[in-house]
Amino acid sequence: MPVRSPFSCVLWDVDGTIVDASEGILRRLTITLEHLGRTPPTRGELSRWIGPPMLDSFQVNVGMTPEQATEAVAFYRGLNKKEGYTVSARLYPGVGELVHDLHAAGVPQSTASSKPEVQVVALMDHFGLAPSLEAIAGASLDERTLATKADIVREALRRLEAVGADVSRPVLIGDRHHDVEGGADAGVPVIFVRWGFSWPHESEGAQAAVDDIDELRALLLVDDTADARTPAGA
Repeated sequence: MPVRSPFSCVLWDVDGTIVDASEGILRRLTITLEHLGRTPPTRGELSRWIGPPMLDSFQVNVGMTPEQATEAVAFYRGLNKKEGYTVSARLYPGVGELVHDLHAAGVPQSTASSKPEVQVVALMDHFGLAPSLEAIAGASLDERTLATKADIVREALRRLEAVGADVSRPVLIGDRHHDVEGGADAGVPVIFVRWGFSWPHESEGAQAAVDDIDELRALLLVDDTADARTPAGA
C-alpha cells in the first residue's frame, strides 16, 4: 500500500521514546550516588532523571552544586563507557519497524536526544536503526556546548538540511515536557508518546499525544490512495 507522511522530516527523542534504558540508568545512578554519599533514586523516581540533561538532574534532584554535578556526571559516564552504552537497553515494541518504514517511504529522519551523541550513535548502530536515519544528533559530552533540547532540535534540522532533506514541515517525537518545550522553542511541533517516563500533564502543549505505536504510525504515515478512494463531494 503506497504511503506518505504529512511531515517532511521526523526527529526522534531516544530515551523513553525509541529506547528503554531505564535498567542501566537506575543501576549507574545507584552506584554513582552511593559512591558520592547520596541517596539513590527508587525505580518510581526515575521519571525525574530520564529526559533532562544529566548535569541538570544531579543539581535539581539531589541538590548538588554545579561543580559536584560535573563530578557526578563524569563518574556516571565512566561507568557507562566501561560497561558499554547498549547494555540493558531495549527497543520499545514496534518503534524500530516504524523507523524503517518511514525510511522506506522516503521520510528523512534524525535523532534529537539529550543523551550524549556518542551514546546515541552506539544505540542506533546496535539496534540497526542507523541506516534508516539521515542524521544522528545528541548532546555534547560536556552537556554544555550542545545541551538544551531546543539547541539539539535545531542541530538535527541543520544536519538534515545539510544532506538535502526538506525540513519545512518537521515533527519531533518525544515523551517528556522537555521535548514539548524544546520543540516549541525551536518552532517544531511535538507528538507526545505516553509509553516513556512522563507524568500525565507533561503532554500539555504537544500537537498530539498517543498511547501506542499504532496511534503514532497513523499520524506519521497515511494511505496515499485514500484521497483517490474518496468520492467527489464527500
